[in-house]
Amino acid sequence: MQRSRAPESHQEAVRRLQASYRAVPDGVPVRLAKRTSNLFRARTPTGAPGLDVSELTGVLHVDPEARTADVEGMCTYEHLVAATLPLGLAPLVVPQLKTITLGGAVSGLGIESTSFRNGLPHESVLELDVLTGTGEVVTTKPGEDLFTGFPNSYGTLGYATRLRIELEPVRPAVALRHVRFDDLGSLCAAVERIVDERVWDGERVDYLDGVVFTATEAYLTLGTQAEHRGPTSDYTGQRIYYRSLRQRSTDTLTIHDYLWRWDTDWFWRSRAFGAQHPIARRLWPRRLRRSDVYWRLVALDRRFGISERRGPPQERVVQDVEIPLDRTAEFLHWFLDHVPIEPVWLCPLRLRGEDRWPLYPLEPGRTYVNVGFWSAVPASGVEGAANREIEAAVTACGGHKSLYSDTFYAREEFDRRYGGSTYAALKERYDPDGRLLDLYAKVVRGR
Repeated sequence: MQRSRAPESHQEAVRRLQASYRAVPDGVPVRLAKRTSNLFRARTPTGAPGLDVSELTGVLHVDPEARTADVEGMCTYEHLVAATLPLGLAPLVVPQLKTITLGGAVSGLGIESTSFRNGLPHESVLELDVLTGTGEVVTTKPGEDLFTGFPNSYGTLGYATRLRIELEPVRPAVALRHVRFDDLGSLCAAVERIVDERVWDGERVDYLDGVVFTATEAYLTLGTQAEHRGPTSDYTGQRIYYRSLRQRSTDTLTIHDYLWRWDTDWFWRSRAFGAQHPIARRLWPRRLRRSDVYWRLVALDRRFGISERRGPPQERVVQDVEIPLDRTAEFLHWFLDHVPIEPVWLCPLRLRGEDRWPLYPLEPGRTYVNVGFWSAVPASGVEGAANREIEAAVTACGGHKSLYSDTFYAREEFDRRYGGSTYAALKERYDPDGRLLDLYAKVVRGR
């Protein structure tokens, strides 16, 4: 067993968190005091201090034999992976961005290229400690109501202080095949086959995601764990990962670089800051080419209204949606015809087990494709017009939308889509005095 933090230190950090919770006056919204965020929704400033989670960022221990890790709720995946990879282990799902926290990935939603076989991050949680709205820390396990209701609750039922998660063995490298498709129907047929068989052209597939550039140019990237110890590609320097899909059909990355292949350029969004221009890239320090740096630039832009002064008004369209595989080509064609954003990320997903998660009710045994699109479009005279159209299209295709960004559903539809009755019962039990925000108020009204 490898230990990096004493239990007594963790317990003291939890006591400090509880003390900061009790210090928040009644009627003042409770929020975390975080240096970084991966959320893209507006919220009303309160002026009140956030909860002190600064000491809940560590890896408590990793057990290589049991293949488990105990981690604190604000531990980032970057920190966790640094502790597990030397042992030849990794979390079952490692979300794309380094500063996503385990608590955030479980109380929200995380996804990555292992999700076609390992589902979502909360499915590999074995035990969870939650600071609830009563100020008490509750330990919950699979099968219990708080455990099944915690995913997609976004801190409105409580905050994770400790998680015990499963790990899986990994090899030193990942061999990639970038397979081009000239039509989206063929791509979706290939996804169905790979998810069912986990093989393509006779080779095992351990990782699966894709990128759509146009309706007639899309790629699936198939990754296979490998013992390769020779030269590997480096996309943290001048070369840019997403462009390589068009430039080469095979590639090899270290497992570390594969897990963080999207972080260096925030997928492709670093181009908005000039970080993909050859001259700017040479001058931009490598250590600052990472998603949390770009996010801070976005926050500064919002604060000072820089983009608004430089051009016509734009509407932010930063979303991830889950579409049933049999409707994915239909949704993509609609999207490409109606929303001027490209490229688009694809990540196939199938729940790992038979459990149902009421606040994000995907169907067990059914394959979905996460479609991610992150940019802006010309604004119209209606607030959120493009986002509302996308929500309607997602609904028409039987899909679901993640709640980390702008959301416009009416209350009745929101409750229908996100387990409203189950949520209300959990709220009454674990936050009877309403100390924490209501989910609808938090993600739709921006409280």
